Amino acid sequence: MSNSPFLDLPGAIDGTGRDAGVPAHYGNPMGEQRALADGDAVVDLSHRAVLSITGADRLSWIDSLTSQSVARLAPGESSETLLLDPTGRLEYAVRLLDDGVALWLLLERDEAPGLLAWLDRMRFMLRVELADRTADFATIGSLGAPTIDAASPNGVPLVWHDPWTAVTPGGHQYAVIDHHPGAGWTYSEILVPRASLGEVAALPAAGLLALEALRIAAWRPRFATEADEKSIPHELDWLRSAVHLSKGCYRGQETVAKVHNLGHPPRRLVMLHLDGSESVLPDPGDEVVDGEKVVGSITSSARHFELGPIALAVVKRTTNPLATLAVRAGDTLVAAAQEIVVPPEAGAAANVPRLPRLGAVKR
Repeated sequence: MSNSPFLDLPGAIDGTGRDAGVPAHYGNPMGEQRALADGDAVVDLSHRAVLSITGADRLSWIDSLTSQSVARLAPGESSETLLLDPTGRLEYAVRLLDDGVALWLLLERDEAPGLLAWLDRMRFMLRVELADRTADFATIGSLGAPTIDAASPNGVPLVWHDPWTAVTPGGHQYAVIDHHPGAGWTYSEILVPRASLGEVAALPAAGLLALEALRIAAWRPRFATEADEKSIPHELDWLRSAVHLSKGCYRGQETVAKVHNLGHPPRRLVMLHLDGSESVLPDPGDEVVDGEKVVGSITSSARHFELGPIALAVVKRTTNPLATLAVRAGDTLVAAAQEIVVPPEAGAAANVPRLPRLGAVKR
């Protein structure tokens, strides 16, 4: 894949790791955040993957395999779904958009080959055809009303609107808050012909660091950062947008139902407001501690243009929600105040009454 034309813009600094290949920033991350939040800039996400599924069975097939109810997804309607392993752990998170002819799957570049191979094995005799369209279409991120002419190969503009703004039908929110920060997360991803990416690069641009800071402030999980090999959707409050609790059976559904109705997720997502006096921003993987006890780790961190240094972290469910935590960032201990995303009591929604112990004496 050729280099993104956004990297040729003045001041562009290439991203690193999984986000290499698109600009992390253009020299003014805070100003870029403000412009992005106001809907006055776009973000180059052309390093992301684009897959398509065509055929009459495409929607019912994906509905049967994943966590969201998408069998009746209307042309132009956006959704999000999770592919779980048999024990309910996260394997893939996929953004979905149907145009009446094809179902478009948007996801991280390094996740695409594995998902495509797994889906290909699951086709059996169904009327579906899979294709990797990353070489044809590039992804652009935007907040507010998209100002880009989206690709529309089948007559429907390919614009995915993030459902994180509200609890989707059949979903459930664990966060206990009157005004969820996700309500203001007016995020969209627009597919454009990769050949026209140079024209899009003429628009005002913000780097990926700006998008990540706003995402963290909205408590929005990203599979590439917040999930690990043990993650289940409940821990990240992902039942809010990507799980339908009353749809039919799918792989991992038993764990989803059991934890939600009878148990508690073993870990929980928190947002941390970090002490900025040391000018140290923790890295993903840095330990979160309560006193001398390690209780979790950082998944994402950023400097927000209004909130200052912030982070998302996954901690043990039993971590005291009132405790002021700290993060071990190299040789520096950074104080961290919790903002509860998933509370310790999340789950056990069925309120099943406890039966008296056999042989217990009633008084």
